Amino acid sequence: MYLGLDLGTSELKALLLADDHRIVGVARAPLTVERPQPLWSEQAPSQWWHALEEAMRALGKSHPEELAAVRAIGLSGQMHGATLLDAAGEVLRPAILWNDGRSGPQCEALARTVPRLGEIAGNLAMPGFTAPKLLWVREHEPDIFERVARVLLPKDWLRFMLSGEAVSELSDAAGTLWLDVGARDWSDELLAATGLTRGHMPRLVEGSAVSARLKPELAARWGVGSGTVLIAGGAGDNAASAVGMGLVEPGQGFVSLGTSGVVFVSTDRFLPNPAQAMHAFCHALPGRWHQMSVMLSAASAVSWAAKAFKFADEAALLEAAASVAPAQRERCPLFLPYLSGERSPHNNPNAQGVLFGLTHAHGPAEIAYAVVEGVSFGLRDGFDTLRLPAGMPLREVALVGGGARSVWWGQLLADIFEVPLTLYAGSETGGALGAARLAWLADGGTVAEVCTLPPVKQRLVPSQDGATAHAARHARFKRLYTALRDQFR
Repeated sequence: MYLGLDLGTSELKALLLADDHRIVGVARAPLTVERPQPLWSEQAPSQWWHALEEAMRALGKSHPEELAAVRAIGLSGQMHGATLLDAAGEVLRPAILWNDGRSGPQCEALARTVPRLGEIAGNLAMPGFTAPKLLWVREHEPDIFERVARVLLPKDWLRFMLSGEAVSELSDAAGTLWLDVGARDWSDELLAATGLTRGHMPRLVEGSAVSARLKPELAARWGVGSGTVLIAGGAGDNAASAVGMGLVEPGQGFVSLGTSGVVFVSTDRFLPNPAQAMHAFCHALPGRWHQMSVMLSAASAVSWAAKAFKFADEAALLEAAASVAPAQRERCPLFLPYLSGERSPHNNPNAQGVLFGLTHAHGPAEIAYAVVEGVSFGLRDGFDTLRLPAGMPLREVALVGGGARSVWWGQLLADIFEVPLTLYAGSETGGALGAARLAWLADGGTVAEVCTLPPVKQRLVPSQDGATAHAARHARFKRLYTALRDQFR
């Protein structure tokens, strides 16, 4: 039995996986984000630990025998968060999260200091990444910066609490801007540019390797395992989702409708394209990388709209959006979904949400459609930044994340992307499932045995009927951003 722990932005999931691929138990605990100032997004790491305790108590009550049979634990989680520890291992301040936009000026400074940044890290300097957050802390909170002894990513702080070991793995470390992504090692040049050294960094392992062992006192308290419980390296949330879906071969990928929106494709080599804000990261398995575009507000934009426009919930908004007939869609407003700024392809932390073209004829259904369509257009913009080399075709695109529960939205995405999308069983647990699979690999499982594709629930084939209309509205969507870009400052 294997335990996958997935530390998201809005919840922590704990998943029990049997070695016949059955998911035998899942527990969840909610998390909240603090936004004390514009562009800021923070969480107290103590909240992560309380959520883990809650999830483990729930699993202990519902599946005590399965929990006692756990041989290894895998970790996945939100990427880029800066968790700062002092020499005693105490947290110095709330963690600065992936969707925090305060460090725009520091990104510009980092790019000037290291002109080869994109070549080494495979990515542009963006406020979401970890390195510019530390530059911000050095400038605005110098007393805290002087006390920083260790910088950990969110899931790696959980590992530290679980084991006492400061360890990270390559898929998550690739999102810091401190990693030489092609060499799969820390870059002394990039660390020096932010006033840090390797001494501030955790030890690195591959995601499928053993990284540490669970503290015996925690194992006894939670009823986990009957002997030594291994902890795998794990993965950043998106690489973990790929492992969970079995999408680890070159040309396999997914579209994720989570809090953020992600388009992800696995590769067998380092293929950076920083000019269009596309991310090139290490994968969670040795000798593999991936390309990824990220928009900061996907399902979270739908959640915002559901509250702002008084829908009962997100499902009610999606039902209203689906009620708009295809012939009426061209009269709907346009929505720019940049509620937290944007990464791919704009790299613009100052970008803002816009609902454009309202008239007296528009009601809740038309606004709902505009919001879902706007998120879909933003994802298509990211998809268009991916660059696969000749001989590496796009083989498989899955649809994952909470938004994948809506088949109507999935079909709209297939139509806008103009590629088939596949819904797999268990896709909503991708990160936690991937973490559990990485635990299985660390315990001696093989990639062929462990990283299988789940059963297909449905294949969504793009329709040609509305292709022209979608293309026309997408073109207007892009022109609208271009026209307003300078007004966001």
